[in-house]
Amino acid sequence: MSGNSKRFLVSGGGTGGHIFPALSIANEIRRRYPEAKILFVGAEGRMEMERVPAAGYDIKGLPVAGFDRKRLWRNFGVLLKLWKSIRLAKHILKDFKPDIAIGVGGYASGPMLKAAQKKGIPTLLQEQNSYAGVTNKLLAKGAKRICVAYEGMERFFPEEKIVLTGNPVRRNLLECEASQEEARKAMGIDPEKATVLIIGGSLGARTVNESIIGGLQKIGAMADEVQVVWQTGKFYDEHCKQALAQSGVKNVIQMPFISNMDMAYRAADLVISRAGASSISELQLLGKPSILVPSPNVAEDHQTKNALALANRDAAIMVTDAEAQDRLVDTMLATVADPEKLTTLSGNVERMALLNSAEHIVDEVMNIIEEK
Repeated sequence: MSGNSKRFLVSGGGTGGHIFPALSIANEIRRRYPEAKILFVGAEGRMEMERVPAAGYDIKGLPVAGFDRKRLWRNFGVLLKLWKSIRLAKHILKDFKPDIAIGVGGYASGPMLKAAQKKGIPTLLQEQNSYAGVTNKLLAKGAKRICVAYEGMERFFPEEKIVLTGNPVRRNLLECEASQEEARKAMGIDPEKATVLIIGGSLGARTVNESIIGGLQKIGAMADEVQVVWQTGKFYDEHCKQALAQSGVKNVIQMPFISNMDMAYRAADLVISRAGASSISELQLLGKPSILVPSPNVAEDHQTKNALALANRDAAIMVTDAEAQDRLVDTMLATVADPEKLTTLSGNVERMALLNSAEHIVDEVMNIIEEK
């Protein structure tokens, strides 16, 4: 039976960090087996419900929500949604009849993959972070394979199930052939100046933005040597735009969102970013020097652990969220002016990259189906 007649269920989401890998895996399945049936299952009201159909795939939403660890009384409603999601997951399995269920983490994948495991449908998990998420830890015992992006994950998962594959990233980032000069021209910035790219994720990062606002005069003083492309996120767009206009600084180009990330990465000598798994995988595969400011508002503080995995190998510089107001701009300006440091960071981060991740994960998916 060829892969074209198989049915693949992909579940997870909640953030871009879960959605990009899920879509990369689905795209690789579709590339190999154009006739295969692929169904996504996500969380109602989260970004996957828009992003997945836009990429050309069907998706069903579960009413699942994450546990509120600070306000425990709110969890009665969460448990009700979980119960409804488990019932709905059983109906989805009955209707779709998948050959395998693939979980990419995030709370949407919990009820869906648990239901698949109970029904004897084989499951594969993909864990993007260096510190495993709660959902994947709970599902690990019943999974056939667990694809990971970091070494040392046997702390969380049965060693015999772990396969080191890396995280899939958006293919267009790797296929960009523009030179740095061409990329800067395409971005409408000076092709000669050292360039810093600041990305705070699709929603932006408040601490990073406030740190840049606080350091605008210092950045302006370096206008002859350095330019900054500042993606603020749509939520902070107006606030940052006003602050920049009032400062009179001309070597900072601010925008709420960057659609041509392939060109933005190519243009940059240094990247300032949160430490989500997808961002880190992109920096590794592109060999980009970076300053990572881990978000403190994530489960198990996993972004700090992701950032330390690089910082401990001199593959990135880490500035904590609490230190950012005092240190970020000074560290950024010192680093972008130090070609030796940039070369060291670039070489070390590139050595951590794991290539062709989506292909390796789909190989594992197909091996599990054959075993079955």
